[in-house]
Amino acid sequence: MKTVIILSWWLDSTTLLYRLINEWKEIYALSLDYWQKHLIELQKAKQTCKKLWINHKILKIHFLNEITENSLTRKDIEVPEWHYESESMKNTVVYNRNPIMANIALSYALTIWADEIALWIHSWDHHIYEDCRPEALEALQKTADIWNKWIKFIAPYLNTNKWGIVKEWLKLWVDYSLTHTCYKWWEIACWKCWSCQERLEAFEKNGEKDSIAYM
Repeated sequence: MKTVIILSWWLDSTTLLYRLINEWKEIYALSLDYWQKHLIELQKAKQTCKKLWINHKILKIHFLNEITENSLTRKDIEVPEWHYESESMKNTVVYNRNPIMANIALSYALTIWADEIALWIHSWDHHIYEDCRPEALEALQKTADIWNKWIKFIAPYLNTNKWGIVKEWLKLWVDYSLTHTCYKWWEIACWKCWSCQERLEAFEKNGEKDSIAYM
């Protein structure tokens, strides 16, 4: 089974990669540079793919920075801290990012005659992230079906939360030391942004300690 995986190189996609390896898939990893502040994630992706001998491409889609206004790409917008209940968390949304990435992956998958495209999305993510919903996955599959009848979009964690993903890490022996989940651009995670908070909470609920450093 030939599989294209979109690697954001956060906790979710890292675990998904190890799951695919465990299923003996032939993996082609694709990471996207959209001028995100946390470009360190691309460095981590490269390191891990090299460690695991995974085919890996990094593509630039800088136009997302030019057409959207959000705190993940724009230097003049501060990354909000603490919980997603805050109205300010809406500025972490990069509109239509996941479908754009997924369609780029579809082009790649069609080119290399892949069987499936693996996405890290999970619908337990905050409600402001509309492109992590089952409806979004269904729409992507309809697009793929226009081109062919064999490529399938899969999202094994669609109905799982962060705690469940970390729980699977315990079975797969995922190397989380080469991941970076922080929304900010420092080498050491800030621990204040919600992405850091959610990650720490997931480890705590599994009775485990995170392996990366925090400020």
